[in-house]
Amino acid sequence: MLIFEWIAGVLVVAVLLAGVARRLGAPFPAFLAVGGAVLAFVPQVPRLDLDPDLALALFLAPVLLDAAYDTSLRDLKRNWLPVTGLVVGAVGVTTVAVALVARWLVPDMPLAAAIVLGAIVAPPDAVAALSVLAHVRLPHRLVTILKGESLFNDASSLLIYRLALGAVATGSFSAAEVAPTFLVGVVGGLIAGPALAVLYVRLMRRVTDPPSAVVLQFVATFGLWLAAERVGVSGVLTVVSFGLTVSRLSPQTMPAHLRITSNTVWETAVFVLNVLAFVLIGLQIGPILEGLSPAERHHYAFVAAAVFGTTVAVRLAWVLGARAIARLWHRLAGPIGPKPIGLRSGTTVAWCGMRGVVTIALALALPGDFPHRDLVVLTAFCVVLGTLVIQGLTLRPLLAWFSLGDDDPVGIEIGRARAAAYRAARDSLAEERSPHAEALRREFEAGLREAEAHDQGLAPSSLPADSLRRRAVEAARAVILDLRERDEIGDDAYFRLEEELDWAELSATPREEVAT
Repeated sequence: MLIFEWIAGVLVVAVLLAGVARRLGAPFPAFLAVGGAVLAFVPQVPRLDLDPDLALALFLAPVLLDAAYDTSLRDLKRNWLPVTGLVVGAVGVTTVAVALVARWLVPDMPLAAAIVLGAIVAPPDAVAALSVLAHVRLPHRLVTILKGESLFNDASSLLIYRLALGAVATGSFSAAEVAPTFLVGVVGGLIAGPALAVLYVRLMRRVTDPPSAVVLQFVATFGLWLAAERVGVSGVLTVVSFGLTVSRLSPQTMPAHLRITSNTVWETAVFVLNVLAFVLIGLQIGPILEGLSPAERHHYAFVAAAVFGTTVAVRLAWVLGARAIARLWHRLAGPIGPKPIGLRSGTTVAWCGMRGVVTIALALALPGDFPHRDLVVLTAFCVVLGTLVIQGLTLRPLLAWFSLGDDDPVGIEIGRARAAAYRAARDSLAEERSPHAEALRREFEAGLREAEAHDQGLAPSSLPADSLRRRAVEAARAVILDLRERDEIGDDAYFRLEEELDWAELSATPREEVAT
């Protein structure tokens, strides 16, 4: 019973930290990292250990699917070159650089184990960066690059991680033997994901109950990962390609009430998983530190600091170097893909290299007999803590200093698409002659008139009656609440009416989205 009380307390603290992070405009994972570090020094905390395979499935599968579902495939294709450079080049170079530094500082560490450490700390977690970018206006292209990187760099780092783990276990590595397995894993994941997504969407058409639908979504997510790993294909690529495909197919088949419920549950689940990941890593750090002598602690701290510095320096060098080469090539040989980003934009992308839940999950998944496991786990956590605190908390001031402008292409697309939607809604009522239809037609026509008056044809984010609708719903709520308090209606009647008013309120634009 004590463990449940302790977990409840941790979640309450996490909610409070999330509120502080939002108020400060800072990345929430930075506060989680600090909280995990504090847990390492709290006496008598419970010890929690996870099976390595379970750790990867639990923390990576839902986070990757959630990110894939929200990714724009069109924008990803338009920025394939910088995304590929970060996913393949930056991850690979970082892995090699960290492995060399680790071997130099810890000569008795096997090369394969050093590569595992490099693969663990190589993939940045753009969730932390995007939590800062939500408070500032950044060019949409940079946001797309960061999202695309965070979506696919996990696959490249996990492939290296798995190959190096196999080399540690067998004591040897053969490229000729690994290459077929590698190709099968990549190609198989990219084929299995979309194929299973088509089947999944067809099956889910019959599910209309929100709890059942959400449960099946999580079952599909974890089942997909476990099945992919069992048959030898990439779980990351399978889940990511599955999520990208489902996001394109499900809008036509998923009812609105299921979508609203699902989005809320998934947002909560990802939040809780982030909290648990940082808590678990913090709980492992405490016993590690207790078992070290003062001299060993200093040595471990030095190794962790060196690896942290290497990850930051390599990313800066890679992004700015690739940017310079791309601009030179663009000038001399003509364009390949979109125009290369500028110096300030490149520096911003380079500084958005915070590590997070992926690095923690890979560290937690190390087997207990892994060479220098304590050093690897401690170093991984220090890299996460350092990047989140130093880079995460300085990212917003850096963006303010750079004053990067954005022509808001997403906002323009939303305004134009909204105008087209208003026009279609109005035209669908052309044959209706009832007073209700006439009122709706006037409402949509008012929005269209405002769009026609806008210099870019953008429709307003709210219809004219939205504010009146919310005011009317609030008045209705007050009345039924008063009726319940005076015992003129019972709780059963009250809750039925409350649900009806909830749906009426959801038909209006939420307050925070209304243009002022």
